[in-house]
Amino acid sequence: MKALVYHGPGRKSWDTVPDPVLQDSTDAIVQMETTTICGTDLHILKGDVPAVTPGRILGHEGVGVVTEVGSACTKVKVGDRVIVSCISKCGTCEYCVAGMTSHCQTVGGIGWIFGHLIDGTQAEYVRVPFADNGLIPLPDGVSPEQGTMLSDILPTGYEIGVLYGAVRRDDVVAVVGVGPVGLAAVMTASAAGAAKVIAVDGNKFRLEQSREFGATDTIDVNAGGDVVAELKELSRGGLGVDVAIEAVGVPVTFGVALDSVRPGGHMANVGVHGESVSFPIERDWINNLTITTGLVNATTAPELLEGIQRGDIAPEKFITHRFTFDQFDEAYETFGNAADEHALKVIIASS
Repeated sequence: MKALVYHGPGRKSWDTVPDPVLQDSTDAIVQMETTTICGTDLHILKGDVPAVTPGRILGHEGVGVVTEVGSACTKVKVGDRVIVSCISKCGTCEYCVAGMTSHCQTVGGIGWIFGHLIDGTQAEYVRVPFADNGLIPLPDGVSPEQGTMLSDILPTGYEIGVLYGAVRRDDVVAVVGVGPVGLAAVMTASAAGAAKVIAVDGNKFRLEQSREFGATDTIDVNAGGDVVAELKELSRGGLGVDVAIEAVGVPVTFGVALDSVRPGGHMANVGVHGESVSFPIERDWINNLTITTGLVNATTAPELLEGIQRGDIAPEKFITHRFTFDQFDEAYETFGNAADEHALKVIIASS
């Protein structure tokens, strides 16, 4: 088969490699129809994820058709059209039973293994461990492109932003950083009934797009104003937002999110941080704040599918560019220069 293979920092290629085979009785093989690129893939290509070694097939998202199943699979069968979850999980270990599948102990203590510790989905075929738990049936009426957004990005924004942030109806929510994951938080916070969803970013295209995803207000950080003061002005009584969702992963955005939360409020950190941040405990110990972090468990895909079918959630809005499997270089170039290309998410399809 053909697959996108990592050859070390800055190097990848669309290579001919051996077809995947069943290794365990709980495995399935899926022929990929659509996949996409995540910011994590860009970090891998920069050499930021040393666990990814040369020769690894990249990718952890997509939709495909089951072509082979192991003898222990009881739910998935050959011919099923499925969403490949970004998180692999056994379903029986302590963490899986507790709902924290992102730390499944059976797959090594980390649920994200596709394109990381095992070969991933940017390929014509992929082997899926614990297929009964890691493959989600794609319902009639939901397109492969829509389904691909449920592998990772929408569950991440929803679970780690909206659910961990305890967003409630009529809350005022700030989403600091409206790249793809931030927009997923905007979309699902709006669907959860937030009274205001305030998008904060310095990219005018993303701020404009955030309105289409459900943002009621926008703040351009490059406009020269005091962002925290503007957020508080938009909050109830000027005390601060009920929930701040940090979706960038740098110290300054962490600070803005934290500083904007009202006493008793929530800050949900979704961004992937590469350096330490400052938490002024001497100021905030008295403010009854709840601060959460997390890696997506990807357990909410069925709930999000229902939202798509009701028309509450429209994941197709993420897709700004489309490519085919022989255009992976162009797809990575576009996604890697998202600001200049006005790219949110790209779809790479088998045909």
